[in-house]
Amino acid sequence: MENRKTIALIAHDGKKDEMIQFAKENHDQLNQFHLIATGTTGQRIIETALQVELKLSGPKGGDAQIAALAAEGILSAVLFFRDPLGKHPHEPDIQMLMRICDVHNVPLATNPSTAKLILLGLQSEL
Repeated sequence: MENRKTIALIAHDGKKDEMIQFAKENHDQLNQFHLIATGTTGQRIIETALQVELKLSGPKGGDAQIAALAAEGILSAVLFFRDPLGKHPHEPDIQMLMRICDVHNVPLATNPSTAKLILLGLQSEL
């Protein structure tokens, strides 16, 4: 297993472009971490030349897979660019992921500004 810290990356459809822009702007910093992402988001992030371990897409269980990793203490942070104005059929999975992050004290960013702060904080621990 790698000794690098692990960050999970997730983005709702309406926020995927924002996640890709964040990945491009923070490529060098993100490259220092082991990255895990839900399926569609991860496929798009791979196009930025970052290495990403892919999980299922969110609606097919990817959010639950990432929540399990948070519960197991594997994740150092979750960057989840969520669309608070959109309707999401897998909302229970989203709420479960957020609750698991709170229960296990895993930093959770739901927008680029908070994600940048978490990334800076994790870098200072490297």
